[in-house]
Amino acid sequence: MSDSALSRSVEGHVTALFGRDTGRASVTFLGTEPLDVLRFGPDRGGVVRYLTLGMSREPMTASDSAVRDPAGPRAELVLSLRGRRDSVLRRLAVLAAVPAVEGRPIAPGAGLDLGEPLWDGAPFTAVLVGEPGGLIPDLPLADALDDPAFAAAAPVRFLPVLPMTMNEAAFKRVQGPEALHQRWLAAGTDLRDPNRREVDLG
Repeated sequence: MSDSALSRSVEGHVTALFGRDTGRASVTFLGTEPLDVLRFGPDRGGVVRYLTLGMSREPMTASDSAVRDPAGPRAELVLSLRGRRDSVLRRLAVLAAVPAVEGRPIAPGAGLDLGEPLWDGAPFTAVLVGEPGGLIPDLPLADALDDPAFAAAAPVRFLPVLPMTMNEAAFKRVQGPEALHQRWLAAGTDLRDPNRREVDLG
């Protein structure tokens, strides 16, 4: 009951910003609850948003933690692209399942390596997790849900994921996320362009 109410609150929070979704897919991994990925748009600028729904059902807890902290961080992932790339739906769900399947919390600055193209034909095989709040504000669950089970729950944060090529991901691992951001910024890289070139890493 509570999990369903949480998902409805997350979906309502996002649809208030983007309107009704224009498509969705549901993916189930062994031993986990189903994860949905919703598509919004394209908007007037041609940008499509892909957003996970279900990752925030459980607080993220490290695999070596002895106890599950009910006030632990909760998040959903959001990918923005110019134009539809619907084959990303299942692959984005794979990334969203990392905390539940691998016991690895996801936070800004983290790199997530998919090991295959992010969508069919994509030159990107990984993503950099960005800072939340710029596109979708946090959702405070204690305020949104009239349920004592969520009284101490952390807000749901909506983490943007930025596609990286294999070389960009390797550069980020060595130099850090800020160094890669600076390369993108200096080159004027449009991170929403699904056909963008790899930034100069020399």
